[in-house]
Amino acid sequence: MKIVPHKRQEEYELFKAMLADVHLTFPALFNQTAFTNTCCVVRRRMGSEGIGFLTKTLPRLGKAFDKALSLHSPLNATELGLAAIHGSKLPRFLGELFSAVLDPTGVPLPEARADIVAAVRQLTYCFYKYELPYSTDQEQGVINKFLQTELDMAPLTRKLQTLSAAALARTHLPLNSGDVSVQVLRKARILLERVFSGLTLTDIVPRHGPGAVATRQQLQEKYLWTNVSSNITRMFPLDEFFFASQGHVCDAYRSFERIGSKDLPARVILVPKDSRGPRLISCEPVDYQWIQQGIMAKLVRHVETLPLTRFNIHFTDQGPNRCGAQLGSLRGKYATLDLNEASDRVSLSLVRALFPPHIVEVLESARTSATQLPDGRVVKLQKFAPMGSALCFPILALTVWSLLTAAARDRDARESILVYGDDVIVPTQNALNAIETLESFGLKINRDKSCTNGLFRESCGMDAFKGSDVTPVRFRTVWSSKPSPEVYSSWIAYANSLYDRKHFNAYDTICSWLFQVYGRIPSDDMHLQCPSLREVPETNRPIRSRTNPRLQRREYRVRAVRSSPVRRDMPGWSKLLRFFTEAGRSKPLDTPHWQELNWSEQLEAPFSVHQYTKRRVSMLTWCWR
Repeated sequence: MKIVPHKRQEEYELFKAMLADVHLTFPALFNQTAFTNTCCVVRRRMGSEGIGFLTKTLPRLGKAFDKALSLHSPLNATELGLAAIHGSKLPRFLGELFSAVLDPTGVPLPEARADIVAAVRQLTYCFYKYELPYSTDQEQGVINKFLQTELDMAPLTRKLQTLSAAALARTHLPLNSGDVSVQVLRKARILLERVFSGLTLTDIVPRHGPGAVATRQQLQEKYLWTNVSSNITRMFPLDEFFFASQGHVCDAYRSFERIGSKDLPARVILVPKDSRGPRLISCEPVDYQWIQQGIMAKLVRHVETLPLTRFNIHFTDQGPNRCGAQLGSLRGKYATLDLNEASDRVSLSLVRALFPPHIVEVLESARTSATQLPDGRVVKLQKFAPMGSALCFPILALTVWSLLTAAARDRDARESILVYGDDVIVPTQNALNAIETLESFGLKINRDKSCTNGLFRESCGMDAFKGSDVTPVRFRTVWSSKPSPEVYSSWIAYANSLYDRKHFNAYDTICSWLFQVYGRIPSDDMHLQCPSLREVPETNRPIRSRTNPRLQRREYRVRAVRSSPVRRDMPGWSKLLRFFTEAGRSKPLDTPHWQELNWSEQLEAPFSVHQYTKRRVSMLTWCWR
């Protein structure tokens, strides 16, 4: 038997602890012999495949299991390269658990229990999101997929132009006549005209986003304008939207000629996603990001408060979709749809066909027309906006909602639609019609993750079966025996989530690692404002304490995770511009110009224009809590 490499021993021990929890929870089903044999298989497979057995092989099995629960296709172990139980299609690995949920043909049993489903999914998905380095082939595969989507949009653009012309030409015909796609497009246009009636998107408070920009400015550099695209200034004049006040304009007007007007492309970067490969993000140039964030804020506020859309489209709350998925799994009344490459499939031609002209004009002025690949190539975009644009999420949601609502057959179907980005919930009886509608306009449904049959549903991070939450704990941050703020906070959270799901052996295993590296850690019942574990023995709790006479409380010396503050200075007018756009950001910003806001109200938190926080830069510090 091959031995697991020492550097992956922790993952094996944790998986073994989760198997022990399953054994203790279902002793008659997953007995001691099954536990011992399964541990041997895991150890042998990890010895030959390495961590890939946990991050790739088991998630493939988990996805096949989900497809069986959703009645997409029966589970077949041999198709996955796994040994099957004699006379059955179920895998021998964890076969005791699979046999309690699925029949020998791989179809769900009527009496399948949600707690066993949860155990199987926890074991198969726990390391699916593990942030291990990606291979060059995986990265190139993501880029090639992005480019292929652009090529696929060429025929779609011509089709949408034809449909749009037909919809406009037949305005006075009955809505139930002619081609179905034309009628859906006409109804969707009417819906979005109602949504944007009286709304002006040039009346915004611009702001910078938290992410990186294509032009690579950081921190205070973002407020020192060196280039503002002429495409932007068509709708958002330089003096009105890029300076703090008229005084700022007067003091800086001599520098206007030094501000370029080039239309710079976005820039593609790859960020961690899951074991299959990275996620592609297109960073926007700083001038585009500034305007996009302002438009997004106004769009989100408008859509979430408008009576026509506030119960159907959500941007800041996943609760309705999560609740819908859970209800759908109880009796099968609601189906969950998952869009594949959602942000890359909303074409510019579709936005032009759906949205009112005065809105399209503003959206196009804030849209980058090209993006630069890591190898330096610049690709002209036919999609409206790739992931990374602040407008991608709201325009995607409005597009999906308008098309589905226009195609809905009755009032109940229209009112039951829930949209959160690319997560969609519709009545099950209308699911096939919804899929056909979206795909007829170039959107692509991930049928493997869409749940339209059976009693399994997933949406917005909620995985449900028969009304029960069967969402697994997925580890992302790779464990390290060297002190790290990310590892400390993440693995305390993982341990607590496993404790809540009654995986006590796995909880104890993670706690033993944490105690060994970080020493004493507080418990939740100490009620301290710092990362804390659910349950900690007295011997591992903080012991150094003091009485704070000012606050009249007992305090303990504990570790806390803090962001490293960065102090930077910049010209006075730029400081004022930053204050106007960032201070009190959580408050409603309904006034057209930020210099007219009433700042006499006390801000929720002190704000310093000199201080910044670098993203993904944190540190472990000792403090009194």
